[in-house]
Amino acid sequence: MKNILLAVVGLSPQVITETLFALHQQGRKVDAIHVITTRQGKEHINAHLLSPGDGKYYRYLREYGIDAKSIDFGFDHVHTVKDPHGIEIDDIADEEENEWLLKCCLEWAFKLTRDPDNAVFFSVAGGRKTMSACLMVAAQFYGRPQDRVFHVLVTPEFESNRDFYYPPKASVPIELRDKNGHVYIKESKYAAINLVPIPFVSVRDQLSDDMLRRPKDPATLLMSLIREESHHLTVDLTAARLIYKKREIDMMPARLALYAYFALQKKECGKESSFCRGCAECYQDIQTVLHRQGKIAEIYKKLTGTRDHFAMSDEGIMNLSKVNFNSYRSKIRRDIEKGFGLYALREIAIASEGRRPDTRYGIRIDRERIRIVL
Repeated sequence: MKNILLAVVGLSPQVITETLFALHQQGRKVDAIHVITTRQGKEHINAHLLSPGDGKYYRYLREYGIDAKSIDFGFDHVHTVKDPHGIEIDDIADEEENEWLLKCCLEWAFKLTRDPDNAVFFSVAGGRKTMSACLMVAAQFYGRPQDRVFHVLVTPEFESNRDFYYPPKASVPIELRDKNGHVYIKESKYAAINLVPIPFVSVRDQLSDDMLRRPKDPATLLMSLIREESHHLTVDLTAARLIYKKREIDMMPARLALYAYFALQKKECGKESSFCRGCAECYQDIQTVLHRQGKIAEIYKKLTGTRDHFAMSDEGIMNLSKVNFNSYRSKIRRDIEKGFGLYALREIAIASEGRRPDTRYGIRIDRERIRIVL
């Protein structure tokens, strides 16, 4: 399995060599390094770490006998945070720039965790605190069981020194400064670098397949985790009522008969999938509905019992026409809005699909969530 180090870095590029040193000291190999930083951070990395002649990264590898070809790391692995126009930003100084940073962290965490044959080491030791926080969020969304989050703790007096990149094999004197700014000399052998694993809770296995097809923004990822209970729609013909989201409404027999007809159409749909969102296969045009008026009449008779149906108006549910169909549909819509609220209309009202004269009608809710009580 390949191990990939993904680090956030500010203006102190030595955090990369310090983290790499600490990982190697624990016997953890690193096969590739990717860095998220700002434009200024990139310039520091290129100048101080990746300079071909005297770069501290290459000096570390030579000193500890590590083949540079064994780690995939170079200028093209330094990824800068960019604004929506593709311009590299200099710093993370406000909320908008922080959003661009988080987007970058999520994108690279997503890319690097797609391959099941690698492990990602998220290093949150560098940069501003917000950079560490954003990479941690990315790890929590996309991290897998084999991935790890690490912080690096360096002896404080060496941590703030711009010339300290890793403990050399042979101790050397390093010029340091105390709290008052006075210069003093201390051997590098007194520098300690500790790799600290940070526990994190991954929610990757709670994300849907669609959320894992491409990087998503944080709001979309969070909303995908908030799953409300799926509410069922009950059409109770024995009590002449509709039940939805733990509320119920009474409906006049003629309206309920027409509504129940469409609910039955949905239930009897022959499509293999019961996931109905975006599908209108069971929807019917007005001519089909009028042609099947006998079915609607049967439902109505069950609701009204022994009532004399032939004595009814020529314009009632027993003599359905295009005009009174639209009237009934409008009244059913008002019943649903009044009883269940405006937001219920999209899911359980009799919806229309297509333009005249090819308009078709049906109910959007998934058929497995409809119950008919006869």
